[in-house]
Amino acid sequence: MKTFNDLVFQPYSGWLGANGVKSEIAFPNGFGVSVVRHDGSYGGESGLYELAVLKGSKICYDTPVTGDVEGWLTPDKVTELMRQVQELPDA
Repeated sequence: MKTFNDLVFQPYSGWLGANGVKSEIAFPNGFGVSVVRHDGSYGGESGLYELAVLKGSKICYDTPVTGDVEGWLTPDKVTELMRQVQELPDA
């Protein structure tokens, strides 16, 4: 089971000039997650993370885990959401 500690963050700059970090990880079931923390992310200015579920390389808005991006996440909450994504049936 992959956790927050398995994420490899890279510098991120882009969306509306936001600066911060980003990591993406794919899972064997065809899903993955994108985790960011930057000036424009939900919780980024407080040092917290935002997570989006990926299906392949695209954000997926229709899983039982979430129907949107999830913000204001601690590393433990990121790990919990990652666990749920890894347990989804194959994409």
